[in-house]
Amino acid sequence: MDNKIGKTVNVEAQVVNGTCPKCAEDSVFVSVYKTIFRCVTCGADLEQKINGKISYMPVVTRHERMHLKPFNE
Repeated sequence: MDNKIGKTVNVEAQVVNGTCPKCAEDSVFVSVYKTIFRCVTCGADLEQKINGKISYMPVVTRHERMHLKPFNE
């Protein structure tokens, strides 16, 4: 019989600083998964992209749509 009581759980969270693309505030991000972070200011879920510099992009599920607008508006 496998008794699960008393087993340890390894929880590792990463905390980083950055500017949130959703609320545009300097904020703290806490990891909720390997590359998914949550903004503690607005609660947005962001995906960390590393392409020469670290960028945070909003997470879009298949039930959501991302709306793009021209930069100069």
